[in-house]
Amino acid sequence: MTEIYLKKVFGVLGPNDDDAKEYLEKLKSGEVIKATVTRPRNYDFHKKLFALLDVAYDAWEIEPVEYKGVPIEKNKTRFRKDITIMAGFYEMVVNVKGEVRAQAKSISFASMSEDEFSELYSKIIDVILKRVLKNYTRADLDRVVEEVMSFT
Repeated sequence: MTEIYLKKVFGVLGPNDDDAKEYLEKLKSGEVIKATVTRPRNYDFHKKLFALLDVAYDAWEIEPVEYKGVPIEKNKTRFRKDITIMAGFYEMVVNVKGEVRAQAKSISFASMSEDEFSELYSKIIDVILKRVLKNYTRADLDRVVEEVMSFT
């Protein structure tokens, strides 16, 4: 199976890159092909989510915690998963002890459409403003994230 990228220009779908153009040129006139259409995820938007999470993680303050005498540090992966769960993107699972837990859904390109990802981004902002950056407005947070993105 061949995967190509198309774009809409003046109401017509056409090749988005040289590979797609080459593939389409090989088709005979009138030849029928079957296509599954999906909107690919925006990589820059994916990076923007991680910039947002970095800003929130860096601002997140926790009281010192110990477990069995060992100091426990905050963890960026756990933070991302917890924020994702609080944003409503989780599934319930059971572990071998029989405990039911919320597990963050995957945000990989293969697991989430662009529309779902956009909804997740918006809800994560709501969680961060409510739980972590309580003194920020949405505009403040957007500005800081854009500044962080300008360095990447």
